[in-house]
Amino acid sequence: MRVVIAGAGSVGRSIARELLGHGHEVMLIDKEPSAMRVSSVSEAEWLLADACEITSLNQARLEECDVVVAATGDDKANLVLSLLAKTEFAVPRVVARVNNPKNEWMFDDAWGVDVLVSTPRIMTSLVEEAVSVGDLVRIFTFHQSGASMYEITLADSAPVVGRRVSEILWPTHTVLAAIIRGDRPIPPSPDDTLEGGDELLLIMSSEDAADLAEVQQLLEDSRPTT
Repeated sequence: MRVVIAGAGSVGRSIARELLGHGHEVMLIDKEPSAMRVSSVSEAEWLLADACEITSLNQARLEECDVVVAATGDDKANLVLSLLAKTEFAVPRVVARVNNPKNEWMFDDAWGVDVLVSTPRIMTSLVEEAVSVGDLVRIFTFHQSGASMYEITLADSAPVVGRRVSEILWPTHTVLAAIIRGDRPIPPSPDDTLEGGDELLLIMSSEDAADLAEVQQLLEDSRPTT
């Protein structure tokens, strides 16, 4: 897979190292000479250029890309690159970084974005997930489909604890994707029994308040509050 990453800062370089470690071909683009730390990711191709210019993207051979990652620290630049990658070069997959959560609403398919990554949103989700037991926490939204991934850690007194997966009547728009028990991910089967402390990963295709309330009621801590 060939991947072009715009933004050779710490985020872009980290992504590049991970992808290279998985055997992919990577190019890093940045318009700042100070960002050209070629020795830090020597296996990647490097290009000193403005990723918002068509001539630069032609030079980067975007038409040969499988994925473009817009990872600069400038939301405007990430949006422009996403739009150009999708409309001018027909890149199959565009992933864009959102620096300011207030701009998330713009990062959609109208701007060529297939997947947005909001660091503040992810960090907030991780903090909530770390301190919440029995609360449904949204982790990620798939922009192309509109579905979302949610996490919930089951309290010992949750109604579903001790029940098999096949016995649970999940709402229509909800799928149990994985069970994490300790440090072990478990692909759910009908005979798996849920335990207190299990982390459940759920995919929900609807964000209707009634659907969310139904899932929360099904999985929440059933102990009386004082």
